[in-house]
Amino acid sequence: MRKHWLDNLRWVTVLLVLLYHVIYFYNNKGVFGGIGGFGEYPDCPQYQDVVMYILYPWFMPLLFLLAGISARYALQKQSGKQWFKARTRKLLVPGTIGLFVFHWMVGFFNTLVAKNEGVFDGVPAVAKYFIMAFSGTGPLWFIQVLWLLCFILLLVRALDRRGKLYQLCGKAGMVVLLLLGVLFWAGEQTLVKHPRPETLDGLWNLYKPLFYLLPFLLGYFVFAHDAVQEKLQKYWIPLLAAAVISGGALIGTTFGQDNTSPQYLGSPLNCLYGYLMCLALMGWFRARFDRTGRLAGYMTRSSFGLYIVHYLIIAALGYMMKLYTPLCPWAMYLILTLAVFTLSPLLYEILHSIPVVRWCVFGEKRKK
Repeated sequence: MRKHWLDNLRWVTVLLVLLYHVIYFYNNKGVFGGIGGFGEYPDCPQYQDVVMYILYPWFMPLLFLLAGISARYALQKQSGKQWFKARTRKLLVPGTIGLFVFHWMVGFFNTLVAKNEGVFDGVPAVAKYFIMAFSGTGPLWFIQVLWLLCFILLLVRALDRRGKLYQLCGKAGMVVLLLLGVLFWAGEQTLVKHPRPETLDGLWNLYKPLFYLLPFLLGYFVFAHDAVQEKLQKYWIPLLAAAVISGGALIGTTFGQDNTSPQYLGSPLNCLYGYLMCLALMGWFRARFDRTGRLAGYMTRSSFGLYIVHYLIIAALGYMMKLYTPLCPWAMYLILTLAVFTLSPLLYEILHSIPVVRWCVFGEKRKK
């Protein structure tokens, strides 16, 4: 029986990623990758940036956690070889070949956003294309890391052939589930606290493979159990209340800081808030949103594609409005928000209707 709450929580989280990227693109808190805000902090507070502080501690860990749960369900129906082959097509193909078919356009605007307008001067056309392709990775880091974690999961399963670890995890009570939040803190400690510009430290801190491995495995071994999900469902209200309180304390004491820095992410309060939100949202959606409909069905099928294509719209339109229009900030936010939520589905449907592009960009063999 399909877990509709799982599908619904996944696509809702993806939509929040789209909203996050709108705010992030114009942030003035020093978060790497955006074009910058409309003044320097603290003279220009930009209180709308609070969206980043609300979402960033939990929305990507939650997606990896849900992916771990889904992996457990899928591997109950197919062999590891079949599953990994499908994961490779769905994740690795868009994360590699897709760069050269679609995401080179994202890379073009990324170089402009990074104020590297002269980076292509005197560079041969073929070299320009490769630079733009690799610069267009953007949000694709998620599916690249997820593919790697799927490979690691097969190795871990080989060590637990009889499923003893899985069965043991299914007995976890609420106290144990809460204490597992320590793993969130431990995972964040694997980040390089003071990344060196001349090394790959920054890339390691972006991809965070060891950190994201933890929620992925927790999803597979712990939260895929119905008994565990029932506990979260039972206590979703106090869990959500605790998450809101801890999140309020976090934001109230840290607003203005770079909320993606290793020091920020590794703080106990950030980890507590992020983990509690993951638990609360799983319990809430299982309790209240375990159903589907026409919109939910469409979003379940298309949310992966929306995630894949949305950043081109943000990078292109966001850049053009900031540099070439006299629009006031609130108008830019409004236009960019409307554009990403309306044009992303349109762009997805267009690309999805082209067989070869559909395989390269979305990792799908045929139109669903």
